[in-house]
Amino acid sequence: MIKGRDHSEATYSSSMEQTQTILKGTDLAFAKCECCGLTEECTHEYIKRVRERYSGRWICGLCAEAVKDELLRSEERIGNEEALNQHMSFCKKFKNLSPPKNPTEELISAMKQLILRSLDSPRSSPVRKPCLVRSESCFPALDS
Repeated sequence: MIKGRDHSEATYSSSMEQTQTILKGTDLAFAKCECCGLTEECTHEYIKRVRERYSGRWICGLCAEAVKDELLRSEERIGNEEALNQHMSFCKKFKNLSPPKNPTEELISAMKQLILRSLDSPRSSPVRKPCLVRSESCFPALDS
């Protein structure tokens, strides 16, 4: 046991030192998503693979999924490049939106609209569904 530390503290310190050594050996870098601006810590090899897949642009995993969704949702057959451009356009428009002046009031208004819409929606038929009714005792011997 190390003087002044208990065993778990010494093990934790040793583990942290090993992790830091491993991180230094992997040659990590920060990459910023060209769509949403999110920054991720990645290996150079991973950054290179993503750039190859997206015409030299680096995008985060969330935006990569959104690009896949653009490909699936498009009515006409579009390529990966067009799907990426559509998603980047969406992100740019979203970033340019200014926050609401009174977010609390807008949230309340949105919830009100949601509730009103759900109240106006057609309901299931008012006819009662048959339910199980007991016609006689399960224990006829006890009834007598």
